Amino acid sequence: MEKGVRPVNRQVKHLRILLHGPVGAGKSSFINSVNSVLKGRPSVRAQTDAISGSSYTKQYRTFKFHKNSGATYSFVFNDIMGFEEGSDTGVLVEDLKLALRGHVKDSYKFNQKKVLLEGDDGYNSDPILEDKVHVLVCVVPADAVSRLSDEMVKKIREVRLAASELGIPQLAIITKVDEACPEVKKDTINIYKSKYLKEQVDRFHQLLGLSMNCIFLVQNNNQEIESNDKINPAILCALKQMLWYGEDFLNDQEHEFP
Repeated sequence: MEKGVRPVNRQVKHLRILLHGPVGAGKSSFINSVNSVLKGRPSVRAQTDAISGSSYTKQYRTFKFHKNSGATYSFVFNDIMGFEEGSDTGVLVEDLKLALRGHVKDSYKFNQKKVLLEGDDGYNSDPILEDKVHVLVCVVPADAVSRLSDEMVKKIREVRLAASELGIPQLAIITKVDEACPEVKKDTINIYKSKYLKEQVDRFHQLLGLSMNCIFLVQNNNQEIESNDKINPAILCALKQMLWYGEDFLNDQEHEFP
């Protein structure tokens, strides 16, 4: 997994991948799934909650992934509070834009009613390249794609535009495919055969303008499953694409700012 994906930019030890999206999309579960695949066993790093209806993640959290040797992999994930309907709930779009530029400190607890400002405890006034986001990933559940409100799409698109202005590469993962599609629930091998899921990918492409080859279907690993050779390849495929895109971005940064 590690071979060929170490950041080529000498200013950066870890490639930073930020996950964002609606509440309950499966952002934290995807982090757990990646850790489980890398460890070859069930693992829960990011806490999840399937029933609250509001964002369980309240802080800006950085997750490193450890090898058996004790060293860490050369990438990290940042988990963030989810988007919610309304202007005074969920993560604020402006706070997410600050995170893209590295201005949000790790463990900062988001205030849903007040944008983080310079001088606040959680504000990083002098971010280095290591602090900034190198890949932005939008996470949406398969059964929610067709139900995304105009307001939710507007928030996601606003963040996407901000990332584009910074040159940050973007991908999307559509999660919980087994819950949305009975064919996949029966057998995960049907993940790319499902007409319903293909329609969701196409719809998401139309909503956000992301290239089809930048949208990935995944079934998050259930912590009770010891091993699932059918689930893991889809997770690894999405992860590798994130790392390749991030590596290209950092390589461009080094050439621009040697």
